[in-house]
Amino acid sequence: MSIDTIMDIVDTYGVKLVELTGGEPLFQAGSVKLCEVLLQKGYTVLVETNGSLPIRLLPSGCVRIVDVKCPGSGSGDSFLFENIDHLTTSDEVKFVISDKADFNWACDFINKYQLHTKATLLFSPCIGRIEPAELASWIVESNLPVRLGLQLHKFIWGDKRGV
Repeated sequence: MSIDTIMDIVDTYGVKLVELTGGEPLFQAGSVKLCEVLLQKGYTVLVETNGSLPIRLLPSGCVRIVDVKCPGSGSGDSFLFENIDHLTTSDEVKFVISDKADFNWACDFINKYQLHTKATLLFSPCIGRIEPAELASWIVESNLPVRLGLQLHKFIWGDKRGV
């Protein structure tokens, strides 16, 4: 779709919050321009990225939600480390935790790069591999400044795609 077509659709909803997600939005050639147009029209813009591409390309004003893949994901080497230098305090960094080893790895990563001083931190349980209550207890015990983030769409619709 063209940006004009997307904007016509977005405008019909009557809300001022738009999130680009799904796969990797930065792979889409027009995503940066779409963000610029949305911001110019007064929308709050969130971009959820897997962290493998440079977030510096996104216009100022976008809230970047950047995944750091833990080793348990099988994609632990995909993170682009230059992204750390481009985080702002309005951004979020998300870790999907599969087990205690991922939790410890994420804690070490946060401390090594002082991420708690750069962005809001989220830990989400990998559904089917760890219970949210177990992850919540580890967060409380660690005393790290992270929030528990639950992927509500998975609780509501399960693994259904496109919701």
